[in-house]
Amino acid sequence: MTISRPNTPQAAWDAMVEGNRRFVSGSLAHPRQDIDRREALAAAQTPFAALFGCADSRLSAEIIFDVGLGDLFVIRNAGQVIAETILGSLEYSVEVLKVPLILVLGHDECGAIRATIDSTEGKLTAQGEFIKNIVSRIEPTVREANKRGLRAIDDITVLHIEETINEIITRSEIIADAVSNGRLGIVGANYKLIEGEIHPIFLVGDLK
Repeated sequence: MTISRPNTPQAAWDAMVEGNRRFVSGSLAHPRQDIDRREALAAAQTPFAALFGCADSRLSAEIIFDVGLGDLFVIRNAGQVIAETILGSLEYSVEVLKVPLILVLGHDECGAIRATIDSTEGKLTAQGEFIKNIVSRIEPTVREANKRGLRAIDDITVLHIEETINEIITRSEIIADAVSNGRLGIVGANYKLIEGEIHPIFLVGDLK
C-alpha cells in the first residue's frame, strides 16, 4: 500500500483516522514496512505527523494507526506530561521535519492520572522520586477538575489533554505561529483501550 505524504493538516488527520479505522476493523494494511521502505528512509525522514502520547504499552502508535516506518515522529512519556525536552522535540518536528499535524493522545484508565488522583486523596503508594515528579505535574489539572465537579478519570483525562495542548501553544512560539498561518493543525484525542478507537476531543487549526 502506497500513499503520497499528506502535506496539509486535514490530509494528515484524515490519514490517521483511516488508519485507525483499519486497526479497529482488523483490516490492517501494514503499509510501508518492507525492506525497500527501510532502505529508502536511511538518508532522511519525512513523517507526516508528530504524536505526543502516553508511554502506556497499549498505545503502540504505528500499530493503532496502521502506518509504516517513517510516517510518525513519536514522543511519549507517562501521562503525556509536558517538559522542555518534549517541547523541543515537537518544535523539531514542526520546524525541521515540517509535519502538518501534531496529535496529543491520551487514553482511558491512564495509570499516571490514576496515580495523581490517588495522590490528591493521600493514597499514592509509589515511592519513586521521579514518579512523584510526574504526579506533581498532573496534580494541578486534577485539582482544577475537582473544582469543576469533575472526579471521573475520563473527565480528568479530557481536561488534561486540553491543558496539554494549551501549554504547547502558549509556550512554543514556533508551534503557535505554524498553527496561525495554517501550516499546522493540532488534534487532542483519547484512545479507548477495549474498542481500539481514537476519539477526537479538540481540533486546533484548519481541521474539521
